[in-house]
Amino acid sequence: MTSVPGSDIQVRRASLLHVDAIIDFNIAMAEETEGKLLDIEVVRPGVQEVFDRNDLGFYVIGEHSGRPVGQLLITYEWSDWRNSFFWWIQSVYVKPDYRRQGVYKALHFYAAEDARRQGNVRGLRLYVDKDNTIAQGVYAGLRMRPTHYDMYEIDFDAPPERNVPAPEPDLERPDEEQDDPVE
Repeated sequence: MTSVPGSDIQVRRASLLHVDAIIDFNIAMAEETEGKLLDIEVVRPGVQEVFDRNDLGFYVIGEHSGRPVGQLLITYEWSDWRNSFFWWIQSVYVKPDYRRQGVYKALHFYAAEDARRQGNVRGLRLYVDKDNTIAQGVYAGLRMRPTHYDMYEIDFDAPPERNVPAPEPDLERPDEEQDDPVE
């Protein structure tokens, strides 16, 4: 466990004792950030799987007076270009009463120091909603910088109306040339 100087926040890797808090935090985060109501019967085994399988990642928990007040999840990305890992920060949540009190900063520093100690971790990555300027400012204050990449996804469970429409055809090029994204 790591204590943050000048703070009552203590940070450590989460244990099975934190599963219920992590589930509650994930459900609260989804509702707050995306307006999604998650099914606890799906979230519980999803959280449990992280504890059961080391290859998926691990949770970091921030506590105040022994009670969980924030979390993040670290997952792994292998970079063959660099022969090392990037750790992805995901599932970031801090209870509303503890925001702007350094909880995320403490979680972030813990994860960064742990990554450095591993010896085979190149850096940390995360994604953030394009409209969440508060979070972007926090991340920038911790020396994280935007990359030149945008994120794309296919969500196989998403309803069809969520899918992005196909790009408009380029009328100056024949149809057969428009399917090749590499030019």
